[in-house]
Parts: sequence; C-alpha cells; structure tokens
Amino acid sequence: MQPPQTFFQRLKYLGPGFILSAAIVGSGELIATTALGAKAGFVTFWVILVSCLVKVTLQLEFGKNAIYTGIPTMQSLNTLKGKHYGKAHWSIWAWLSLQGLKLLQVGGIVGGVAIVLNMVFPIFSTNVWAITASLITAALVYQGFYKSVEIGALVMIILFTITILVSLISLQLTPYAIRWSELASGLTFSLPPSAVMVAIGAFGITGVGGDEIMFYNYWCIEKGYATYTGPNDGSPEWAARAKGWIEVMYLDAVCSMVVYTTVTAAFYLLGAALLHRHGEVPEGYAMIETLSKLFTETLGPWAKVMFLIGAFFVLYSTLFTATASWSRIFGDAFGQIGWVKFNDSASQKRVIGILSWAFPIIWCTLYLIIKMPVLMVLLGGIATSILLLLVVWAALQFRYRQLPQSLTPTRVYDVFFWLSVISILGVSAYGIFQVTQ
Repeated sequence: MQPPQTFFQRLKYLGPGFILSAAIVGSGELIATTALGAKAGFVTFWVILVSCLVKVTLQLEFGKNAIYTGIPTMQSLNTLKGKHYGKAHWSIWAWLSLQGLKLLQVGGIVGGVAIVLNMVFPIFSTNVWAITASLITAALVYQGFYKSVEIGALVMIILFTITILVSLISLQLTPYAIRWSELASGLTFSLPPSAVMVAIGAFGITGVGGDEIMFYNYWCIEKGYATYTGPNDGSPEWAARAKGWIEVMYLDAVCSMVVYTTVTAAFYLLGAALLHRHGEVPEGYAMIETLSKLFTETLGPWAKVMFLIGAFFVLYSTLFTATASWSRIFGDAFGQIGWVKFNDSASQKRVIGILSWAFPIIWCTLYLIIKMPVLMVLLGGIATSILLLLVVWAALQFRYRQLPQSLTPTRVYDVFFWLSVISILGVSAYGIFQVTQ
C-alpha cells in the first residue's frame, strides 16, 4: 500500500503514539515530577523539557525496525548476534530478569488508582477498588484488538490532558499564579549544585522510558505500518514505501512527544507553583490529596473534583495500556524462549487473552499483600533505569547492523540519535558514581 503523501492524509494513520502517551503519563508524572517541582522550584524546568525531547530517537529506531522487518521486539532481539541460552538471546533473558521489579511497579499503580477512587467514593475501601479496577481492566483488554486499545488510550489522553491543563490555567486565577520571570528562570539552562541530583532524577523518570520504547514496536505492527510496507525485496519501490511509512511513524512519535511533554510540564509547574511556594513536599500518593486541597482552598470544591478526575485518568491510562502491552511483549518473549506457541494469529490471540487476565490479577495481588504503592513504584523505577541501557544497546544494533542501506537516515537524525545515546549513558554513569560513593 502506498503511503500517504500529505500532512493531513498522514494524520489518518496515527495511533501507536496515542497508546504510548497513555502509557508514559502515569505515576512518574503525577507523583515524581510534581515532587521534583516542589523540591527545586522552577529552576530545573528545562531539564524536564530536554528529558522528554532527547529520548524520542530511540523510540523511532524501534519503530523503524518494526516497519522494515515486520516482526515484534522480542523476535527482533532474538535475531541479533550474541550468546543464546536455550532458544533465546541473552538480551531477552536480561529483560526478563528485570520484570519482577516491574510487576511491583504496576502493582503500585493499581494501588494509586484505588487510592484516587477511594478519595472520590470513600464508601468502598482501597482494597475493593483495587480488585474492581483490575477486573474491569482485564475485561476491557481481554482479546481486545488494536483498534479498541487505541480508542481507549485516545479517550483517556483527551480526558487527562484537558483536566490537567484546566488545573494549570485555573492556577493563574489564584495567588499562586506563575509569573513569566519564574518560568524564564527555568529556561536558562542553569543548574545550581544543590539541584544536580534532582535533575538526574528528573531525566530518568520523565519522557519515554525503556518499557514504552519496546512496546512501541508492537503497536506500529498492529497499526499496519509493516504490512503496508511489505517484505523487503530489495527494490527501489519497497524502499520508497518504507520511507513513506517511516515518515508517518515519525509524525506519530512527534505527536506523542508533544502530548506527554505538555502533560509532564504541567505537572512540574503545578508542583513548583503550589508546593514549592507553600513549602510542602508530600511523599507519594499524599501528593494527590495535598494538591487537591490547595486547589480547593483557592478555587473551591469543583477544583478538587477536576484534579481528581485528571489524576484518575493519568493513573488508569497506564494500567490500561500496561495490560495491553504486557500481554503482547510477554507472550512474544515466552514464545522466543519456547514456553508457549506464539507464531501465528490464533496462538497469539489465545496467549494475549490469557495474559490480559493474568497480569491485572498478579498486580492486584501484589498490591493487596504489600500495600506500599509508592515503594513498589520506586522499585520498578530502578528496573526501568537499567532497562533503558538495554534499549540503548538494542537501538545501536538496529541502527548499525539491521537497518537496510536504502533507509540510511540523514546526518541530522544521527546527531540527535547519538545525543540520546550519550545523554542516557552519561546520566546512568553519573547515577552509578553517586551510588558507589
């Protein structure tokens, strides 16, 4: 199928980025990003923006890999050179070894959803809400095809973007209104020594993460980009089609970046304006209650309802898309290891359906046992940081060992690609150095 040629024609084929944005904007933005604003004020605002912008080329590399190979992430990893243990490449086993902490992270998000629902409807306990949210999510995603996931993600993106932006705009009607001089101070690219560790944390938790980058491959395939391109027959016609669909994917990724950057920036500014000036840095999900109270004090009861609606959809969007994404990537990984059959549409549908129920139940069970959602999210964040290093390695393999010569990008693209790689490696090295001191 020939790719669309105009901007407006390409808009019809966007979608994977919607799912990615819904997955990215979660507990990190609602809690950690807001806490960073509360601690540092406006001075590290530029770090938030840079961290959201600089990592997108890694996402593009995974998206391109999906288009020119037509195979999902774990199958692509299994084709790379290197040691295999059993049927699976070492990188698949390395990824799987980190997933125990990631299970805790999403379990913590289940707890966050339950806490927000309990704040709105206290007639039921957080335990009841955790079970209810998990079962509803499993039912919604169970054997859900791409279109239903895309529509669900798009609806939640619209809802949480509107509510958070309304909250930020409403802030300008209060004594906590953001002044241009304060905003400008956060765009000077200065970094006081006392804010260095805060900046490192901001870079690690904001923008597209290792999980979302690996998920993006599946949604590009299910959207049809690879099918429309067709198998690589080495012809100029194939190269032209591939380049055209890669351009569509680029637009999809950029639109996704605009959404999650906007929402992340809004959360940071809320933390800097409300909490930093107020001298409060609440921990974990207490952030939600504190922010909602400050809005209530300045704007009235309606503001609390508005903020809680936004908080719910921010957290639930992550739970919803995680269920859809995990069922696919784990099914793929288990198939490469040889534990399940995952090489045809019937087996894939069956495995995805089973895992769509299994993961929400596991996450909910972990939350009900541990009942420390903030700690669970933070432990998962450690795995996320390590996973990003694996993603960098895979992106380098895709770019320099698998990418067809006919699809070689421009030098400008490569500059941004290496900027992403160096930034992530530099931040990781600095973080390890600080931990070992």
